Amino acid sequence: MEAIKKIFSTYSKTPLILRILIGLIIGTALGLTVPGATWISIFGDIFVGALKAIAPVLVFVLVSSSLCQSRKKLGSQFRTVILFYLVSTLLAAIVAVALSFAFPQSIKLTSSAEADVIPSGLGEVLKNLLMGMVANPIESLYNGKYLGILFWSVLAGFALKAIASEPTKVFFHEMAEVVSLIVRWIINLAPFGIMGLVFTNISTNGLSIFTDYGSILLVLVGAMLIVALVVDPLIVFLALKTNPYPLVLRCLSQSGLTAFFTRSSAANIPVNMELCEKLGLDEEMYSVSIPLGATINMDGAAVTITVLTSAAANTVGVNVDIGSALLLSIVATFAACGASGVAGGSLLLIPMACSLFGISEDVAMQVVGVGFIIGVIQDSVETALNSSGDVMFASTAEYMEWKKNGKSLPEFLGGTTKTKI
Repeated sequence: MEAIKKIFSTYSKTPLILRILIGLIIGTALGLTVPGATWISIFGDIFVGALKAIAPVLVFVLVSSSLCQSRKKLGSQFRTVILFYLVSTLLAAIVAVALSFAFPQSIKLTSSAEADVIPSGLGEVLKNLLMGMVANPIESLYNGKYLGILFWSVLAGFALKAIASEPTKVFFHEMAEVVSLIVRWIINLAPFGIMGLVFTNISTNGLSIFTDYGSILLVLVGAMLIVALVVDPLIVFLALKTNPYPLVLRCLSQSGLTAFFTRSSAANIPVNMELCEKLGLDEEMYSVSIPLGATINMDGAAVTITVLTSAAANTVGVNVDIGSALLLSIVATFAACGASGVAGGSLLLIPMACSLFGISEDVAMQVVGVGFIIGVIQDSVETALNSSGDVMFASTAEYMEWKKNGKSLPEFLGGTTKTKI
């Protein structure tokens, strides 16, 4: 028993990022050496399933608890976070347009993909957003529909603040703490989940997607890397007037890495909540801004929609001029905000973007099919960019408030305020 306790203690004290890297290496080795051992993938399925199951409950209790106990209003800082989310998404679409012009792509069309709901226009996207907000709250929790969860948890929080007794508010706070503790237990087992997810990817897909669709993958991933390592850091630099890369790399390593393998911004919400706590952020703020980011901060989705739509236009011989490309960037920005926070969510908005250029739905859906084929890489990088950006911009907005109020930035950004490792 003592030996088991010692092993568990050593495991818990080892930095999470190091444990995840070890899980990644083990999963890769197993995928290459024993690809037939499919039982290993169960670790990844359990991990992602647990995150997806707890995330809706976590968002609801944290948002409602924070709002009902808040002593201040969600003011300029919250508006700043939303501005960061939208501006970065628009810039991501513009970067994708620029790369699509510099390296024009065409697609070898495959058989049509199938989907349940394909928005036919921007109006329908906005309608879906609004209707998603007022969806049945129980259904929203059950199905992980975060627009509905956010809407009803915000209403519940303000209603509790208005009429609930102090013991009721304390109960909600304690419920939030209970769910947060469960989340920490789940995240502590992330290395095993990553091992299972990596094993599944390596043993199932191999390297074939690089040979069949390598060129368009390079444009997609290249655009996302430019956004992650140049555009977003520039926004942080302009906001904080300090070297942004310690924050950028911390968000990519501690949020982006797990998001890369879960391929779901929604499933990564608990991971981001944990990271926000380590960064010393205000729970009242990040409990709202992180779930919101998983819904509207969609840099990677904007890149995917723009690049694949441009490739579809090239494939069918449609000439895309600068004006049309800029319109596509704007449409992709708003469309990306309506992308589902689950794997492959952005792909279903490609037919709507294609309709701008008169591309038929049959052709557009074949492009969607190609998107699902390359999704092992595209969707993983996209989600890593989206999810890490949620934390990065939430923390940037709060650190701006720190500077405005005379408080020093965290040590890792050159200040004196200590944060958790």
